[in-house]
Amino acid sequence: METVNIAKELSSNEYPGRGIILGKSPNGKNAVISYFIMGRSENSRNRIFEVNGRGGIRTKAFDESKMTDPSLIIYNPVLKLDGKTIVTNGDQTDTIYDFMKDGHCYRHALLTREFEPDAPNYTPRISGVVKPNGDYNMSILKSNMGKPHCLRFFFEYPAEAGLGHFIHTYKCNGNPIPSFEGEPTPILIETNSIDEWTSLIWDNLNEDNKVSLFTRFINLETGEEKDRIINKNV
Repeated sequence: METVNIAKELSSNEYPGRGIILGKSPNGKNAVISYFIMGRSENSRNRIFEVNGRGGIRTKAFDESKMTDPSLIIYNPVLKLDGKTIVTNGDQTDTIYDFMKDGHCYRHALLTREFEPDAPNYTPRISGVVKPNGDYNMSILKSNMGKPHCLRFFFEYPAEAGLGHFIHTYKCNGNPIPSFEGEPTPILIETNSIDEWTSLIWDNLNEDNKVSLFTRFINLETGEEKDRIINKNV
């Protein structure tokens, strides 16, 4: 696959939905983690990210009075366990956490889950796990070309300086919304600055549909973490 520019990849897609980017900074010193959410409905757009006290973040209603259905939009996108960072687009974050806590791997956890029950979209569940050495795993659970049969795909990557992989829920906007296709997209990571990286992603997400962004740089020598959160609702 061709390695692409993440700014162009994001700016050319009106609605990738929710997205995970994992990789390594060009100087080789930091694991790079990014997660964003977008929304088309008032309910989906009525959200913010906040620190969850479990090594990551949770989603929360910005205006509680406008929340109509929390079932698929309130969850922990990021959790941490034994030096591993788990990032997903749904409550499967907790499923992976619980399985790993019991000595199993993320694959075992995701074999118990499937795409979201939001027919006719059948939104994929996307997940990632970053290891203490920066290597990472990614997964997508999706429908079979719009049919309600779950397909499960797992990908494992060694961390390479200046390289990342991007997976998102939707191929593009539509009705119903078509699911992501193929392998995670290899992308260039061309900055060692978390602030530059955060701005690059946020500024290239569709202005009308973007909701929140979380980024984290983990120093692979010391384990020190730097986090950034941007919420459109402030």
